[in-house]
Amino acid sequence: MAKTPRPRRTAAPRKGAARTATGKQASPDARAKAEHQSLEGLIERTREGHRKAGREPEAPQGLVSSGARAVRRMDPRLVDQAIRDRPTLTEDEKLLQAPSDTAAAFTTSDPWRVMRIMSEFVEGFDALAEVQKGVTIFGSARTGPDDPQYEAARETARLLAAQGFSIITGAGPGIMEAANRGAKDGGGHSVGCNIELPFEQGANPYVDTLVNFRYFFVRKTMFIKYSNAFIIFPGGFGTLDELFEALTLIQTGKIFQFPVILFGRHYWAGLLRWIRSRVAGEGKISPGDLDLVLLTDDPAEAAQAVIDAHAAQAAQRAPAER
Repeated sequence: MAKTPRPRRTAAPRKGAARTATGKQASPDARAKAEHQSLEGLIERTREGHRKAGREPEAPQGLVSSGARAVRRMDPRLVDQAIRDRPTLTEDEKLLQAPSDTAAAFTTSDPWRVMRIMSEFVEGFDALAEVQKGVTIFGSARTGPDDPQYEAARETARLLAAQGFSIITGAGPGIMEAANRGAKDGGGHSVGCNIELPFEQGANPYVDTLVNFRYFFVRKTMFIKYSNAFIIFPGGFGTLDELFEALTLIQTGKIFQFPVILFGRHYWAGLLRWIRSRVAGEGKISPGDLDLVLLTDDPAEAAQAVIDAHAAQAAQRAPAER
């Protein structure tokens, strides 16, 4: 009788050979390549969102529109990412660079950059001071007008705008455009908080108040400060960043009666299963923390959750204001 062959053992990675999430061996060159591909993917997703909406994502000959004038930007695809010697392209990158060894560089960089950061906060506060009831809607830039999620975001924003809420987004295409468009449909105020990137992102045409930011952390402060809720549609790392930022602030008692609404049960199901089974299961969060997240596929449900929470916020503030 023939013996059943034993299953072949997979060779274990050598000790100290770190692997990426897809199993590739980590190295500085591999990381540089991944960073380059990641930026390329972001550029393409953003351009795709504009194309799906019927807009040309970039002007000819490398020129991009910036208000009434044209600005020539460096194309990051021309830079050799493998050696990581590209010039600084954004203010965020300048801020996050390691300090220089020379004292002279210290006196001309970070301490003085604080003034620019401060001015950006002031500009943001000034531009958005009249937003009393705001809702920020996040989601993918590549979602086209023919996508059901685009229509859902537009309808959700319309319902909220009709109730007097300002709709705040990152000003880009896709879900952001849908939400700003819905605000216009509902006769409401449409706000876009744009961020400086190594390529021209471009604001969608449905924004009433556009505020441009150099620093992500300043823009994130505006999203939280002027919002009564976050509605999170399917998206990528940026969307996840805002999701967990809000949950952390709620968990630590920094904000209250602040709904975090995940729109799209099927899209978010895997993440929530992992959080429930692994993160909560191992005691990294409390079981009740899962109730901080609302899940829906219905624009009316999402809008009503925001309306109810705003009423609860107002009732909780009332005694303190007497």
